Amino acid sequence: QVQLAESGGALVQAGGSLRLSCAASGRLLYINDMGWYRQAQGKQRELVALIARSGSANYADSVKGRFIISRDNAKNTVSLQMNSLKSDDTAVYYCNADVADYTRSLANYWGQGTQVTVSP
Repeated sequence: QVQLAESGGALVQAGGSLRLSCAASGRLLYINDMGWYRQAQGKQRELVALIARSGSANYADSVKGRFIISRDNAKNTVSLQMNSLKSDDTAVYYCNADVADYTRSLANYWGQGTQVTVSP
């Protein structure tokens, strides 16, 4: 089994910065895509940023130019640097990963979520 553990969520003022981190642990061989999703109250979960094993990244239009996703393949971690935060960024942020086990079977995993609240 694989676990994803997020950290870094907090209350921050608009215009501020925050860094989220996610670490994968367990019986895994390698990780393909890793990403961050968010779900605001009363809204559907949406993709924020996605990064391939190669380092190629994609972002939601709403965060382009403000957020940066990065990963460390050796440590099985993914981070999200969030700058120029807005109240619209308030949400629970979830880490997601496509993980291969030692049979090379891929499975998708979610973290438990971390709350980011941006005050006006």
